[in-house]
Amino acid sequence: MFVGSGRNYSISNISSDHSGEYKCKSSNKHGEKDSDAVNLNVMYATKTISLSISPSAEMQTDAPKNIAVSISPIVEGESVTHKHGEKYSDAVPLNVMYPPKNVSVYINGSGETEGDSVTLICSSDSNPPALNFSWFKEDQISSVGSGQSFSALQSGRFYCEAHNQHGSQRSDAVTVTVKEHHGSRWHEVFGITVECGVSFIIVTITIIIIMFIIKKLRSFKSEYITMTQISESSEDTYRLLELNSTTSDLYGTLTTLHPRPPEDSCTTVL
Repeated sequence: MFVGSGRNYSISNISSDHSGEYKCKSSNKHGEKDSDAVNLNVMYATKTISLSISPSAEMQTDAPKNIAVSISPIVEGESVTHKHGEKYSDAVPLNVMYPPKNVSVYINGSGETEGDSVTLICSSDSNPPALNFSWFKEDQISSVGSGQSFSALQSGRFYCEAHNQHGSQRSDAVTVTVKEHHGSRWHEVFGITVECGVSFIIVTITIIIIMFIIKKLRSFKSEYITMTQISESSEDTYRLLELNSTTSDLYGTLTTLHPRPPEDSCTTVL
């Protein structure tokens, strides 16, 4: 294919399309002759690169998958890496999911505390993040708590277990020592003593009030009985006077309701 004339031939804006064999032809009135061909190989950086994940962009570590990388266009003999330049493909997400690992427990503060609880925190590495945390004490079968943090109220060795939908893993146990707080114990004893003292005073006052009321009631009852007896005695006194007749004889109107017993008779011996 004829591409130009003249002693020199220049190619502007060279590209891979200009690759090929070139030769020139010279002629005069006596004839013409072709030169030997020269090969022109125009090299270039990767033009189009795409990354694809087969069969899915989401996989688990225990399920083998193939990650395929395709470069377009690919010419026979081309290498993926070119020394003439580089180009980045568009990013594609790759989500590798796995169960909890590296599960550990760390203590918020010191492992030894006095008269208070110790806060334990469970951490793990997982995808997706662990949703459930269970806490266990070494000498117990059932769990003693749940959640990423746990407050230990007693001494012992505790560990956590992290869970997600792909599996679970337990941590190593940590030792927690909860000591009795003597100051708090003294305040507790003092509080109990004060409470008992106040209760004793209240009970004593209540008993005194009840006894005073009972004494008053007894005194009132005694006075009532005395007044009743006096009233009945007065009525009997007034009943002794009864009219026997309506005569003018003053003494004829008196009668003896309760006769006086006869006196012993005495005989005088001369």
